[in-house]
Amino acid sequence: MAQAAENGSGDAPPHNSPYRGGIGASRVFVLSKEGHPLMPCHPARARELLRKGRAVVARYVPFAIRLKDRTLTDSEVDGVQLRIDPGSKGTGLALTDEKKESDQHGATITVRRGLVAIELQHRPEQIRHRMQQRAGYRHRRRSANHRYRAPRAKNRTHPAGWLPPSLRHRVDTVFSLADRMCRYAPVTDIHVEAVAFDTHSLSAGRQLRGTDAQGPLAGTTPRAYLQAKWNNACAYCDATGVPLNIDHLHPRSRGGSNRITNLVLACVPCNQAKGNTPAEIFLAHRPDRLAVILQQVRKPLHDAAAMNATCGQLIDALHTLGRAVHSWSGRLTKENRNATGLAKSHTLDALSVGRLGHEDGDAIVRFPGQVLVAKATGRGSYARTTPDRHGFPRLSRARTKQHFGYITGDLVQATVPTGRWTGTWTGRISVRARGQHSLATSVGRFSVSHWNLRLLQRGDGYAYDVLPEAGPPSSRKKRLMRLAVDS
Repeated sequence: MAQAAENGSGDAPPHNSPYRGGIGASRVFVLSKEGHPLMPCHPARARELLRKGRAVVARYVPFAIRLKDRTLTDSEVDGVQLRIDPGSKGTGLALTDEKKESDQHGATITVRRGLVAIELQHRPEQIRHRMQQRAGYRHRRRSANHRYRAPRAKNRTHPAGWLPPSLRHRVDTVFSLADRMCRYAPVTDIHVEAVAFDTHSLSAGRQLRGTDAQGPLAGTTPRAYLQAKWNNACAYCDATGVPLNIDHLHPRSRGGSNRITNLVLACVPCNQAKGNTPAEIFLAHRPDRLAVILQQVRKPLHDAAAMNATCGQLIDALHTLGRAVHSWSGRLTKENRNATGLAKSHTLDALSVGRLGHEDGDAIVRFPGQVLVAKATGRGSYARTTPDRHGFPRLSRARTKQHFGYITGDLVQATVPTGRWTGTWTGRISVRARGQHSLATSVGRFSVSHWNLRLLQRGDGYAYDVLPEAGPPSSRKKRLMRLAVDS
């Protein structure tokens, strides 16, 4: 696993870019003797302080040191800004500082420097799958193990501010990481990109005005609309004069929605034969029929709907951190990124959040060469049994998560005295009750005794990796995929 304090470099912007800065190494968090945040320092400076014994490691990921001979009153702290670019699947966070400087003409301009860049990878699909799986288990238990009970009413009310777990996860993880940045860095202001999507216009693919904004279901029902659209015939076999069911092209069990563009009419035999198979697979032997059906499919709006639901609650949550919170439009972020010639990424978008007077000469002069990628993995499961594919208990799980002082996900240092893996290794472990824990490293996974382990950092529900900023898209994508598999 890569350390957050290593020096790194990324690809430079194109020669014709107005961006006049450079690529700097990611800064290291610095804490005072009492544990108060100080200004981040260069990794070389952090190594020098550690080598001289003036500092100790406070946290490994993200890397932070604590000074042994300096207090907050003895230090000069200018303060930094935390900039956040929220996203549906990933969120970019960047720590920046802004200073007034004089240009070659003697005019005063504002220069913004990127200090630390973090890309947070959410896990909404995993949460949604778990919730659907739990609902299936409960439905089976109600019907198989107990007398019949009528389903609970669907019009149950929720408390104010309630969000589904997959959406609440986005707000909680971004807030948690922002709170951690405020504890490790002297954050004075928080700048957030606040966006709102017109899902109806996105569905139509154009700006809607007047009566066009009513939608296809205005004054009718989904079944009547589908009957008129498909001429009371099965969309798969053109059968008429038979009972027709409403079928989902992309099944609900696989993440499909109830949008009208995802619904068709199907006769009972076709509906049963298709089951929960996607239409692309069910009609793979009939490409002509598949092409006709897929003409009505529109781009999914899950991401846009998730942003509309979570953006406001995220801003409200950030206000509780005690810092000034400023919200900015996404168009301003895009203008700043294009004016400086930066590439498109979550972290560079976060660096571009906020007002920047390009007409007056203000500019972004540096961005971190490394990005700390935090993949949300969760903290385990509450399940006491491991079920089979039908939901029946297959074996019992251990009720204790901690074995010999270690928990799955802990960052440890292993010193192996003999054997194939002789040497010192750093990685995260999966605990075993017998004490032979499994250690995952960058070159492989092997078993190691708890006697040969030393705890570096408790697991916090994230898997970490370090990637170069604005690097080759193919290599960055492969490493992100490998990170998701390893976690």
